[in-house]
Amino acid sequence: MNDLEFDKQHLWHPYEKTPTTIDSYLVESAQGVLLNLRDKTDTQYQCIDGMSSWWSAIHGYNHPQLNQAITDQLKNMSHIMFGGLTHKPAIELAKKLVKLTNLDKVFFADSGSVAVEVAMKMSLQYFQNTHKNKFIALKSGYHGDTFAAMSVSDSGIHSLFEDNLMDVFFVTVNQINELEETLKKHHNEVAAMILEPIVQGAGGMKFYEVGYLIAVRELCTKYNVLLIVDEIATGFGRT
Repeated sequence: MNDLEFDKQHLWHPYEKTPTTIDSYLVESAQGVLLNLRDKTDTQYQCIDGMSSWWSAIHGYNHPQLNQAITDQLKNMSHIMFGGLTHKPAIELAKKLVKLTNLDKVFFADSGSVAVEVAMKMSLQYFQNTHKNKFIALKSGYHGDTFAAMSVSDSGIHSLFEDNLMDVFFVTVNQINELEETLKKHHNEVAAMILEPIVQGAGGMKFYEVGYLIAVRELCTKYNVLLIVDEIATGFGRT
């Protein structure tokens, strides 16, 4: 059994059945935006990764500065738990984030879904002595595949779990009047609103007006509702 046959029998890939009916390509190397692939017939291909490895390789593959930074860091340690401990790279990154965002707290998470889960938990904890325990999200939005993240997603890929998800109010993007009516009616039970700023990724690459974000911020402040900005696909200058 070669590697791709083993993969097909034993590895469960995201959004696929198992055993999978889709043949995977074996990535042998990558450079810039190009992936060097091999298929089940042992034929070699080269393709452009237009998804930037699900938005996580925005500077391209095999980048010399990133490679050097990783190599330099490995000389000291590759990883250390963050509970009760800290380290210089985390502190330096936090300093940059505080300066860029004008926010004064940084919580590091290890994936997009976990970041959303933490933000939603923070919102519930903020209002823990009240009945504000629901959320508002945008139709066609996507925030991840863990349970709270699925609850505020409306991408159509989580229908199997709809009976197990949290109760969420979904509103239409760019319809600020609809959002205000929802807030007027439900602000006493809504802890936070969550959205993808500027563009909905998995929902269809739908761009919307910057003015809508400004109006959302103002309404959330007016009705004492927290605002969660899910910038997994749009942060750090991607848009």
